[in-house]
This record gives sequence, structure tokens and C-alpha cells, in this order.
Amino acid sequence: MSGTRSRGSAVTIPKVTARRRKEKYPAPVEFRPARYTPPGRLPLLEVFEGLELTVPFRKYPGDDEATLKVAEQTWAHVTDGPGWMYVAPTKTPPEVRAAGFRMVESREDVIVVAHGHLANSPTMDVYLDVVHEFLHILQRKQGRALWAGPKVSYVDRPTEVEAYSYSVAEARRLRVPDSYLRKYLEVPWVRKSEALRLLRNVGVSVR
Repeated sequence: MSGTRSRGSAVTIPKVTARRRKEKYPAPVEFRPARYTPPGRLPLLEVFEGLELTVPFRKYPGDDEATLKVAEQTWAHVTDGPGWMYVAPTKTPPEVRAAGFRMVESREDVIVVAHGHLANSPTMDVYLDVVHEFLHILQRKQGRALWAGPKVSYVDRPTEVEAYSYSVAEARRLRVPDSYLRKYLEVPWVRKSEALRLLRNVGVSVR
């Protein structure tokens, strides 16, 4: 999920550009994202085909049938802008607007994904991201606030620590090393000290 460094400080969110490297850590074979989906809104499980067949999906808290129903009613909104992936808020939080970023807003359950990220990022990154973001959808269904306001650091939000930890656990199951996870967990809107705290919060070695 997107965050901000501090009120009034602009954050540059990059576009993910094409890469031709062989993927050293592939995502599960059942996960088949529609990489070249054009910008627009489609059912989540059409864009992230096979997500419902993965191990972490089956381990989400709550009833399996209810979780599948939520997924079937969730949208994926592919944008042509910069960035990676986040859950659309009903209204862009003030601290995000202050940092110069306007989010896709919706009263429905929508996971926003940048087309560049979907098309060009390692499949493992896309997989871990959607596992993370769908847990946010479930957290919100439980009545939990995803945005705690600017006084609570992004890296300390309980919902973020839980979602990152969930994705990290799945990465570890797939034998992804901490060296990869340190790079994956880099976010441009936090200070270096916060970035190190995020690693500690989710149990990834700092070096």
C-alpha cells in the first residue's frame, strides 16, 4: 500500500520499466497474472488468475468460501500511472495528497495496480504484492482502518506489518532469501531508519 514520508514533502513514485532478466525466484505455477492487461477495471481474479488456488489464499483468516466470495467481488483497477499496487481508499488521505500523489478512489473493494508493475516487475513481486493487498481487503472487511493518519509511521501500522509479514512468510515458503526480500521491501516514501524498522518488524535481516 502507498504511504508518504511526511506532510508537505513530495515523493516521486517511479514507473516500472521493462526488464529482460530471467526470474531466479518464480511465483507458484498456479498464479498466472494477465501481464498485459490494458488500463481499466476488471474482476480481480481475471487479472490475477489462479490467486485463489495459492497456499496463502487458502490460509487467509476466516471462512474459505467467504474469502473466495470477497475475491470474486473485488476489482482490479489497472492504471497507466507510476507505482505498484494499493487498495483504493474511499478518499485520498490528506497526507498522501500533501505528498503530491492522488489515489484512485472507490467505495467498492478495488486493488489498484500500475500497468508498468503488472507487465514488467518480477512475477514474484506481483504475486507477493497481491497477496499483501488482498489481505488489506479482508482487514477492511473486519472493520480495521488501513490508514492510521500521519502520526503513525507507515512501517508501524498494524495492518501493514501484518500484511508484509504474511507475504514474507509466503516468500520464505518458496525459499526466497532475505537478500531478495530486502530489495522487495524498499519503498521510496520512508526514511532509511524507517526502512530498517520495517525489515525488523517483519523479521527480515537488515544485511
